Amino acid sequence: MELWKALLIALLGWASSLYGMGLFGIFGGWQCVGKPLIAGTIIGFILGDVTTGILMGAAIQTLYIGLVTPGMSMPGDVNLAGWIGIPLAMTAGATSEYALALAVPLSFIGSSLTYLVASFNCVWVHKQERLLNQGKIKEAARIPIIGASTNFICRFVPIFLCCYFGSGVITWAVDNMPEWLGNTFILLGKMLPAIGFALLLSFMVRKKTDLLYFFVGFICLRIIGIGIVPCTVIALFLAYIDYMYNNKNVRPAFANAAIDDGEDE
Repeated sequence: MELWKALLIALLGWASSLYGMGLFGIFGGWQCVGKPLIAGTIIGFILGDVTTGILMGAAIQTLYIGLVTPGMSMPGDVNLAGWIGIPLAMTAGATSEYALALAVPLSFIGSSLTYLVASFNCVWVHKQERLLNQGKIKEAARIPIIGASTNFICRFVPIFLCCYFGSGVITWAVDNMPEWLGNTFILLGKMLPAIGFALLLSFMVRKKTDLLYFFVGFICLRIIGIGIVPCTVIALFLAYIDYMYNNKNVRPAFANAAIDDGEDE
């Protein structure tokens, strides 16, 4: 990969991390550009293949679609998975399944780095408190900028090194990988998105009967062959009915109309 491309990807990867700076805080960075789908689009634009970048980003996004990070609980780091896994897979000419296979270990490494940054930055917090107690306001105001260097080292440096030096290694590994191992990665890559959707369902499903809606949607899409847009309209209509009938204080509009007609008689 060219030097300027590796630098740009590393810079955006650092800025879109959980403790990154420069992309309108957590909402512009971690919650937007830090997500694999958006990251894949940007990486594809930088590398000159937007379509492949979007497809790989979408594949990784499905894996972590149900991921939530309340407090300091971070089971996976989508930032590192996207900003390293996608460019490495693209420069190696691999498929999205290989990007998924790379994303899993990278997400765990990213989580470890996040905990490392949060733990080490406690040193800067205590230093800032001492400076404030001493009345050194200007010095204390510089501490957040100095503390940001920890996250810069843990994000920018590994992303840049992997993007700039790792493409040749990944290409060699893909070319020399045994066929059975490559097929295993492809199989696992196809299974991982199902895990992501299962995590999402674990938060959405309140009772087991709610799963019937998902089975109906699967039948409509895959068996009957209804398009995604008509199926979405049907789903919205069913969701409206379910919401109305599960709220005692709310009555569907057509039910109110029926009552009104009865009163008029």
